[in-house]
Parts: sequence; structure tokens; C-alpha cells
Amino acid sequence: MRAVRGQAAMAVLAVCGMLALSACQNGDDQAAAPDAKSSAAAPAAPTATTAVPAPSKTGAAPKPSATATAVGKNPPAPTPPSAPACGADHRMPVSPDTIAVHRYTPEGGMTSLIVQHGTYGCPGRFEPSGAWTYIPISEKAKITATAPILPSEVMGKPISTSELTSWLDTHPDKGLPFRYHLNAEGVIDTLDEIYVK
Repeated sequence: MRAVRGQAAMAVLAVCGMLALSACQNGDDQAAAPDAKSSAAAPAAPTATTAVPAPSKTGAAPKPSATATAVGKNPPAPTPPSAPACGADHRMPVSPDTIAVHRYTPEGGMTSLIVQHGTYGCPGRFEPSGAWTYIPISEKAKITATAPILPSEVMGKPISTSELTSWLDTHPDKGLPFRYHLNAEGVIDTLDEIYVK
């Protein structure tokens, strides 16, 4: 009798174990099923290769490249160098091809200009200095004049030696600056007035 009861108890335990095992497996399947459905229906997460730039460690926005230029705009012009400051030491060396013309003289059978050499000072104007000297000028010299010799002329216009000396007769000691060139005989063959406002 005890043996029959023991076998019946073992059979009941075996059935209970199978039922418990079956219930655990079904519960696992049902718990896993909603996850599978939700993962299939959920949209894909954005990848790391999106176009939005990642912020830097400091939180600042990324800087554009140094060569980037705004569309439709020209790059800014370079800043011009600043002019040297005017002071006691602003004078340049004596200009070898520039003179200030004051007067003329016909002595010696040839027209000579009475001139001064000088330097370009601050802010870039010719400043005569030193002794007045004589330099002969050819009657056929190529001369260009601007204002005030030709009042309305700024770019320079050809005049003759006699036109220049006539102006010097009525406007002595003006000291207008001219660039000049000497021929092989030491006579001025080219004379160009430098326009001064």
C-alpha cells in the first residue's frame, strides 16, 4: 500500500513539474513576443553620420574653414599698409632726378634754369633744400606741364621751352617740382612737371 502511494505521489510531482515547466516556457514566449513586435514597428534610430555637426567639448559651434567665402560676396580687400608717421626724421635722401624750378637765365648764350635739389618729405611732397644752382636746358627739350602752369591740366601736356620761360617771367620763385633728365652734354632734354594739389 505504501508503495502504491509513493508511486502516485511521484506521478503527481512529475505532472506538476511538467505543468510548471510548460507555463514558464509559454510565459517567456509571450513576454518576448511584444518586444519582437515593437522592435519591428519602431523606426530606426538615427546613425552617427547625420549632417548635424557634433558640438565641441567646450560647447562652442564648429568654426568655418579659413578659406570659406560667403556666396555672392567678394573676399575683403587687404588692409593697406599705414603711412609712416611724420616726425623730425621723416626726410628721405636727396632725390637725384627731381628739382624745384625757381627762375631762368639766358646768360652765356644758352637758357639755364635756376633750381634747387631737395627731398620728398612728409606727406610725400617735394621739399627743396640747399643752394640754388644753374642747369642748362635745350631749346628742343621735351617738357610736360600741369597746373598751375596749365591751370586746368592735371595729367600733363607738352609745352615748349619758350612757353616755360614765359611762365617763369610772370611767376618767379614758385619752386614747382619737375623730374628731369640730362643728355650726354649735361643739358636738360626732358622735363616733366609733378602735379601738386
